[in-house]
Amino acid sequence: MSNQHKDDAATAGPDDPTAPPKPRRIVSSEHLVSERAAELSEFEFGLIVSFHAFSRWMVRCMQAVGLEDVNALDVLVLHTCNHKKREKRLADICFTLNVEDTHTVSYSLKKLEKMELVERTKRGKEVWFTTTGRGAWVCSGYRHVREDCLVTTFESMGLDPKDIGDLAGKLRALSGLYGQAARAATVL
Repeated sequence: MSNQHKDDAATAGPDDPTAPPKPRRIVSSEHLVSERAAELSEFEFGLIVSFHAFSRWMVRCMQAVGLEDVNALDVLVLHTCNHKKREKRLADICFTLNVEDTHTVSYSLKKLEKMELVERTKRGKEVWFTTTGRGAWVCSGYRHVREDCLVTTFESMGLDPKDIGDLAGKLRALSGLYGQAARAATVL
């Protein structure tokens, strides 16, 4: 580009065809992009795409184990019930998964009970949930499919596991930011 064209481009207005193109942002809703934090819109689009890919993965992985008719929340609830082989209350499961609508988790628990993957125990006023032997077997099968289909590919990509760990920490921190924003929006 000649010096004259560089000078023209530097003084060109936003609608001037000689102006250099702005960097493109990959976002889902361009009308929400803030000039103060455009990166948040990029993060949100990445989160949307990742969430749906992860949800699809969980369901397909369960299908590979032989478990049909489950959705992503059902899979998460099952794994949470199986976590550390300890009983959990509905409130514990919701808290762990950061799910506000307890009825959706309650529905998943009932569905998993009918499939004989979890069982409930009532002690006093409290109801506790844990995986059955079949539920633990399904979780183990999920782990094997995960190792074969996901972990092996992850390792072959040459990504630094430390970077993924750092990213996970940032993701948890950002979830706190969105949680606080949700509380603030509630009182507007």
